[in-house]
Amino acid sequence: MAVDGTLLHAPDDETLTWRYPKRAGEGLEFGYPLLRLLTLVECGTRALIAAAFGPESEGELPHAKRLLAALDKTMLLLADAAFDGNEFLDAVHQSGARFLVRPGARRVPTPAEHLGDRSYTARIGYGVLRVLPVRVIEATLTVTLADGTVRTEQWRLITNLLDPVRYPAAELVDLYHRRWQEGTTYFSIKAKMLDGRILSSRSIDCLDQEVYALLTAYQDLIRAGDDALTGRPEVPTERISFTVLLAAATDTVTAGRGIFPNTVVDLVGTIGHAALDALLPTDGNE
Repeated sequence: MAVDGTLLHAPDDETLTWRYPKRAGEGLEFGYPLLRLLTLVECGTRALIAAAFGPESEGELPHAKRLLAALDKTMLLLADAAFDGNEFLDAVHQSGARFLVRPGARRVPTPAEHLGDRSYTARIGYGVLRVLPVRVIEATLTVTLADGTVRTEQWRLITNLLDPVRYPAAELVDLYHRRWQEGTTYFSIKAKMLDGRILSSRSIDCLDQEVYALLTAYQDLIRAGDDALTGRPEVPTERISFTVLLAAATDTVTAGRGIFPNTVVDLVGTIGHAALDALLPTDGNE
């Protein structure tokens, strides 16, 4: 699972700005009212597990805490530095889930024990009674760009997966990169479905309904893509193009064809067949 936030633009209307205010400088407001959206996304399928939203001014963590009830012991949560707060990580741990988080630069844990894979154990917490044992993985990543430019970064990850034999550090570093699928989810919603437009509703209740409708439509398309792979276990879900799913769904609804099945129900359906006919390259991303 991955958790992250994004911002959606709402109409500049007095019926909304009391709840979703615009950003303000020194005596001057600017831009559109902003709605902050937090989602819990399943990496691989990019399906939405839970969502929470509210004013941009409230920050990400308060909304993220509303997603904790969706976590369980079968899950590993990936997150960036915005979610490395002690209380939040302790709450994730108490849910039974595991976490793998890139902490902020100011968090430099003191090693308690160095492990065989060059990771080390440490403790984080707040107060005397709330201390959480974690494992810290430090890595140097080098990326060579297309123009030959070499970029090197120091990375640090913290996790409550404490066993270095069962969960080798190198595998966890590779696994953390799957967090990009949360960003792909927001790109699908904002750039593909909304096409850069602002939300249109001009009342709080209708705006809430519009956001939920947007998320529901996204989830339906992701489900259609997953159904398309029924009987095709060799095809990873990352090869299903959301752009194709959206275009096929739009064409189907607009033309009014292929909506209802014939006498034999085809789980793949019109949208699924379109996606299978235009799979992304093996190593391709949208």
